[in-house]
Amino acid sequence: MIRFYFHPTPNPAKVALFLEEAGLPYEMLPVDTSKGEQHLPAFRKINPNGKVPAIVDTEGPGGREARVFDSSAILLYLADKTGKFLGSPEDRPELLSWLFFIASGLGPFSGQAVHFQFAAPEGLDYARNRYRREAERHYQVLEDHLSGRTFIVGDTYTIADMSVWGWIDRASRVLKGEGDPLAPYPNIKRWFAAIDARPAVARARTVGTGHAFKQERDEEALRALFPSNYPAVA
Repeated sequence: MIRFYFHPTPNPAKVALFLEEAGLPYEMLPVDTSKGEQHLPAFRKINPNGKVPAIVDTEGPGGREARVFDSSAILLYLADKTGKFLGSPEDRPELLSWLFFIASGLGPFSGQAVHFQFAAPEGLDYARNRYRREAERHYQVLEDHLSGRTFIVGDTYTIADMSVWGWIDRASRVLKGEGDPLAPYPNIKRWFAAIDARPAVARARTVGTGHAFKQERDEEALRALFPSNYPAVA
């Protein structure tokens, strides 16, 4: 059994997709980040960084319980555990390269683009422009790579596709103000439509819908989501 700590945001969505694609039994445990549940001591024992997603595999290596945090680490761990969605052994260098491109580039720059366009105060035009343009640059890298390709790595659907899907699904927020945000990226648009049509995607989208996650961006939520913006309480 996989205990899956979840909030409806791009990185947990990737893990939800893998679990649904692989048919692994799992228990979804909500972590309401707008209420600060990611900072509770019980969750920090699972992810010291206080972020979702995280999992606990009750049947980890050697039959012992194992925690795994960070979406890329979780995808690699589960793919290795099940032997699914890894591509061929010859694909491993490319798979790792694209996973880390997403983990260190497309994902965080997309996230910061969303933050500065939707959550940051006015008057931060330099930062807003910096992250938006870098997100666009990462999109273009992926767009060029997908020319003439069905999948990101090799000839099969892998965890690299799942990882990118989680962020491209939020393109309308990353590329704020665009009526059709993927129009400048026809290869990504074609690729995304094919991935998004998979039955497991529809199932992944229902994960967590039965839980009433906090929606208000009030003072409690801002302090919970962006604690480094506030002085520590003595």
